[in-house]
This record gives sequence, structure tokens and C-alpha cells, in this order.
Amino acid sequence: MISVKNLYKSFGEKVVLHDISVDFKAGENNLVIGLSGSGKTVLMKCLVGLVKPEHGQILFNDRDLVSMNSREQTAIRQDIGMVFQGGALFDSLTVEENVVFPLDMYTDMTLEEKIDRANFCLRRVNLENANKLYPSELSGGMKKRVAIARAIANNPKYLFCDEPNSGLDPRTSAVIDELISEITKEYNMTTIINTHDMNSVLQIGENVVFIYNGNLWWRGDKYSICETDNPELIEFLCASELTKRLIK
Repeated sequence: MISVKNLYKSFGEKVVLHDISVDFKAGENNLVIGLSGSGKTVLMKCLVGLVKPEHGQILFNDRDLVSMNSREQTAIRQDIGMVFQGGALFDSLTVEENVVFPLDMYTDMTLEEKIDRANFCLRRVNLENANKLYPSELSGGMKKRVAIARAIANNPKYLFCDEPNSGLDPRTSAVIDELISEITKEYNMTTIINTHDMNSVLQIGENVVFIYNGNLWWRGDKYSICETDNPELIEFLCASELTKRLIK
């Protein structure tokens, strides 16, 4: 579980996050939505320790990331898996080498143990026998699955996904959503997903947080979001013809 308490972040005179307090529970699909520039990306950067807030706490199972020294933060990061928006695979490395990379960084496993773990993770995302392929030989959906395999290679307690469906067709997006949801529940991870994809919200959104102008403006789930009377959230949702029809 990750608990955010009274979080503030500014850049110069611009307040980007204003008094954010929210809990993200383990074993649930926690989705953060909002307009571009609303503050949700800065929130994720704060959560993984890339940006330091001016005030507030970020509690990883009661351990405050904000007040930690660099060595303590490094220990927390070993428990974090990250799926980047574009996958962020290393083009010069094979699929297997990409998945092994965090094991090289954070473990003292033998090479055989690392390969066994990589094979397990690739099987888990339905990419058996793709070990020796390079990212240039993969489809968009396959790249995202490799990115997920790499993110879970080190058995993380916390999984962060930044726009995991970016650039994917609706069917492949649904497959990625279901895969992330299954892994979250299977390993009881605290998973936080930044997304613009309303299909993801309606498919797996167990805990949905709407950030508006740096404020936590609404919180609910995939059922209550279709019944909301929050005007800013309705305006955001109705940018999509699908959600417009569902809300009506």
C-alpha cells in the first residue's frame, strides 16, 4: 500500500500538486486520470522519487519516501517496477537481455538464475521463445509485454505504469489491461497506472483518482464514474464519444 498525505509540489510560482491525500491499496488496479498538465505525471514522479515535493508524505507501507536519505530511497526503488510510456526497451539488447537488466542491477543471482527468472517472466506475459529477438522485431503490443516482464523481473511490491496503452489498438490495449490486472492480483502488488484511456478505466478501474489543476478532484471506481455529477470530470469524460454515450 502507498499512502499520500498532504502532498504539495511547485515549480517556481506554479503550484502543480495541491494538498493531495490518497491511498493506493495493494491488489487493486489504481488508475490516475486527468487532462494533460493536470499534475498526474508529476504525482507519479514524486511517488517513484524522481521529484521531491515541498511538503507532505509518501508512505510505502509506513516508510516515508520524502524523509529518507539516498541509500534508503535506493532500497525502496529495488521494490519498484516501472512500465514506461514507450516501453523504453534497450534497442541494442535482446528481449532476454532487457528482462535480465534489472537483475544485473539489483541482485547477485547467477547467470543461470537470471535466465530462469527471465524465462518465467516472459512466459507470464505470453512471450515464450522470444528471448533472442530484438525490440525492432517486435510489434507494439509485444514491446509492452516485454516492458511488463522486465518490470516484474525483480519481484516488485510496487508497479508503476505510465500510459501503458499509448499507441496500441483497442484490442491490444484490452489485452495489456487484463495482463496488468492479473499480475497485480496474482502478486498482490500496489499498482498505479497513469492513463488517458477511458476503456482502461471502464475495464479495470477499481480505484480511480481524477486530478484537476493539481487537486484531487474526484475518486471512485469504474461503476461510479459513469454516474458522476462532477462537472469537471464529466467534461473530461465527454471528450470521448464512447464515454459520452455511456454517461448519457
